[in-house]
Amino acid sequence: MGKVIAIANQKGGVGKTTTAINLAASLAVLEKKVLIIDADPQANTTSGLNFSPEDDQKRTLYEVMIGKIDISNTLIQTEVAGLHMIPSHINLVGAEIEMLEHDNRESILKDALAQIRDNYDFIIIDCSPSLGLITVNSLTAADSVMIPVQPEFFALEGLGKLLQTIRLVQSGPNPALTIEGFVVTMFDGRTKVHNQVLGELKEHFGGMVFRSIIQRNIRLSEAPSHGKPIILYDVICNGTTNYLNLAKEVIEKNS
Repeated sequence: MGKVIAIANQKGGVGKTTTAINLAASLAVLEKKVLIIDADPQANTTSGLNFSPEDDQKRTLYEVMIGKIDISNTLIQTEVAGLHMIPSHINLVGAEIEMLEHDNRESILKDALAQIRDNYDFIIIDCSPSLGLITVNSLTAADSVMIPVQPEFFALEGLGKLLQTIRLVQSGPNPALTIEGFVVTMFDGRTKVHNQVLGELKEHFGGMVFRSIIQRNIRLSEAPSHGKPIILYDVICNGTTNYLNLAKEVIEKNS
């Protein structure tokens, strides 16, 4: 049965989608069968993997969430061998209203994933920055949450709301939900504040902070505009090395 990891942080600009795309691609390159789900109406993961949400508006996560189609009919093969994707669309914004009348509205995604979960080693869900019903569905479907953290003090302050949401899900629809770990993104070791925040994270969360750190890297920010994960865009840059190391750490942790 595949391990389902939600990538979540309600604060924007912390490298959540970059982490989802590049962790998923790196796991696939390391010969794991991987599915990435774009659960954000902004559809940045979808476009970041070279697929336009407008290409096929009838086969996205939105249709799955409102019960229009079977989840197996939304799977797209990406350019990375072994990596499938379920795309998003702006229509997903309206799904929360349509889901309100559903008896098990927090578990719609979990129930849908049960049909295909055994086909993958890892399922990565890129969550929306909002903490609405789609994100609750993602956390309910997940075994664990990976939290990207930008090494800035405001980013640390924002963790409280996310951890509170995780606790609510643990006390309700998904008691087995755990924290996979905190991954530090956009790190610049020359900056005093970055080292300070990294130290505070380790002090507060200890072994829950991944050893693999994602360094600030211009190639990482360029890759999505070309519709490629970093490993296909620039195989020798620091970003590729960082995410491969993170993927190896995730595999080691779950073996």
